[in-house]
Amino acid sequence: MVPLGADAPDFALPDLDGSIVRRDDFVQKNALLVAFICNHCRYTFHIKECFAKMAAEYQERGVGVVAINANDDTYAEDAPHLMAHDAKSFGFTFPYLYDESQEVARAFGAACTPDLFLYDGGLRLAYRGQFDETRPKNGAAHGSDLRAALDAVLAGTDPPSLQKPSMGCNIKWRSGREPDHFKPGPLYPVSRGLARVLSRLVTFGTKV
Repeated sequence: MVPLGADAPDFALPDLDGSIVRRDDFVQKNALLVAFICNHCRYTFHIKECFAKMAAEYQERGVGVVAINANDDTYAEDAPHLMAHDAKSFGFTFPYLYDESQEVARAFGAACTPDLFLYDGGLRLAYRGQFDETRPKNGAAHGSDLRAALDAVLAGTDPPSLQKPSMGCNIKWRSGREPDHFKPGPLYPVSRGLARVLSRLVTFGTKV
């Protein structure tokens, strides 16, 4: 997991209207929440309605919120033209950005969808972890873990340092773009092509 206290990586990505949204657009905010999501992942779908409502609530308290889709668009469900439908369906009040190069996802250390990164007012990482303990077949999402972190940051205190990593579908990396935390280790010398096939088939928590 990315170390707490790390600076928020810079980014400049297009939103659904083609306007460029930058990290520095949020420097005057009380905090910045960056969520790596996608259109189809069942783990993301599980939290999406609750997340959208929570985001709107905390935006009113001065938190900047952005969502980023970094999935390879060869996966038809994650094609950029479908992102607008998703945002409208769930009432997104925040920018939904497309990371075509996947460079921003790599810079953040994002591994799965959803993957959540909360930065304080100085753009230092305060929380990276799960939305809550629920899963698609285990209760309704409520976001208690993220809410506790947001409340702590807004109160000027540190969220707990013991944070449970997100669980979800792998980010769908383009061949040759897989970050180090995704590539098989030396004891598992499978080909990159096989790793890509596995990424299509397996859904799991990817942070170790």
